[in-house]
Amino acid sequence: MARTTKKAAARAAGGAADRAAVAAGSAAVTDAAALEALARGALGEITRPAHVGVLRDITVADDVATVRFATTQGGYPGWVWTVAVAVNPGMEPSVLETELIPAEGALVAPDWVPWADRLEEYLAQQAAEAALRGEELEGDELDDIEDDEDDDEDDDHDDEHDDDELVVDDDVDGVDIDLHLDLHLDLHPDLHLDLHLDSVEDEEE
Repeated sequence: MARTTKKAAARAAGGAADRAAVAAGSAAVTDAAALEALARGALGEITRPAHVGVLRDITVADDVATVRFATTQGGYPGWVWTVAVAVNPGMEPSVLETELIPAEGALVAPDWVPWADRLEEYLAQQAAEAALRGEELEGDELDDIEDDEDDDEDDDHDDEHDDDELVVDDDVDGVDIDLHLDLHLDLHPDLHLDLHLDSVEDEEE
């Protein structure tokens, strides 16, 4: 009977060793099974029990036991549930903290990079494109200046034509006004003489 009990105890100890590695370094007596049960209970307060997987390991340092479990929660491959338990000598173990943290090789978001640093390459590309556009713009401006000079010359030429068109031509529709006026006066000399005499008589009266 006693021999059977010893064998059962050995198997239990071996099973505990397979499920967890308890590192020495604390004077407190650490029971792996008790720590596992305590840690699972603490995790049950913050997540569903189904999200807590198999026990990965238990380490003890400075009177603190760290109990780690695999997580079955979707979206967290490689992450582990971690429970820190105080194991001070002469005192009952007590939970210090619980958290879900990434283990080595876990899927994690990239490190945060300041906005300016993340856009550094983008900004450099934008600056290069702006410089290229500036060179093209300078070339376009030179072309515009040459076009403007050509337009000014055309405008001056058009103005000269306009000035020529504004000069009064004595000949209207092919009729010489001066010649017509002279002929008219020559055809009525008596009329003009009578008008002149009448004017003189009026002044004398």
